[in-house]
Amino acid sequence: MQDRPTACELLEAVRGFLESQVIPASTGGRQFHARVAANVLAIVARELRDEDAFLRSEWRRLARLVDEPSDREPPADGGALRAAVAALNAALAARIRSGDADREPERTAVVAHLRATVADKLRIANPAYLEAG
Repeated sequence: MQDRPTACELLEAVRGFLESQVIPASTGGRQFHARVAANVLAIVARELRDEDAFLRSEWRRLARLVDEPSDREPPADGGALRAAVAALNAALAARIRSGDADREPERTAVVAHLRATVADKLRIANPAYLEAG
């Protein structure tokens, strides 16, 4: 683990350079690719900053939806957390396919979970989509 600059600070510095120096000085394809690169850096910075919290929130919502024991905590390790979220998503998908999530209040809870999950993913991929809608 490094002190400063952090990985997010480094990504923001490179993104800032692209936006302030490279994009204005470029045209055509180079400008387009510089914009794409700046956008990728912004996505990676947001993911580094927010992914863990978003995955933990998703894990907690999913655990409630698939009746996991309420005293369990999400895995501490990032890889294990991603795997646990994937497994819980598979369990929820099975409940949806079987029709177990069609009745109220389960249906409303599933829709709320899906909306929250999509919003978190948009906060990483493109926060402007949330502001537009």
